[in-house]
Amino acid sequence: MNPEYYLILSAALFSIGAVGVLVRRNAIVVFMCVELMLNAANLSLVTFSRTTGTIDGQVMAFFVMAVAAAEVVVGLAIIMAIYRSRRSASIDDANLLKA
Repeated sequence: MNPEYYLILSAALFSIGAVGVLVRRNAIVVFMCVELMLNAANLSLVTFSRTTGTIDGQVMAFFVMAVAAAEVVVGLAIIMAIYRSRRSASIDDANLLKA
């Protein structure tokens, strides 16, 4: 399959994730959109790696997946803590650091 198709799919997924982060107010949905953007970046990294014939992009994609897994753990813990204290998952209500 042509690598341009993978890059177009990656750009589309990244765009959908970026729009979701900018438009949505629910913290869980914003969190999932960030994950979608990370997966789009991984797809483009693997595509470039496959195109050039090197393994560098695949190694970078592995590190991005490791960081994304750590982000999920910390992010969901923060979202759960905010939900327990505020009874809302809206990012507008999460102004805990506001002075």
